[in-house]
Amino acid sequence: MAAFAVVSAVASAPAQAGDVKAGRQKALQCQTCHGLDGRSKLPEAPNLSGQVEPYLVKALQEYKTGARKNEMMSVVAPNLSDADIADLAAYYAAIEIEVVGKP
Repeated sequence: MAAFAVVSAVASAPAQAGDVKAGRQKALQCQTCHGLDGRSKLPEAPNLSGQVEPYLVKALQEYKTGARKNEMMSVVAPNLSDADIADLAAYYAAIEIEVVGKP
């Protein structure tokens, strides 16, 4: 039972907080598809601005491990460190978006 408590505590520990400023620098390599502002420049690339940080971290980790597949991301993601992933996620999540509805 004690081993379960230790595993649970480790599993629920917060992930490393990313650095928004460092993420902006690292996002330069992403801008061809996703734009520096996180707004996709290609129809097949998703918008990243305003996405929640945990989602972005999970998606990048899955691209890195191959659990999630995408031709371009399979080239880029394996080279990302955990710090790179945290920084990129922090940067894109920090970009404020405005949702404009129909009048």
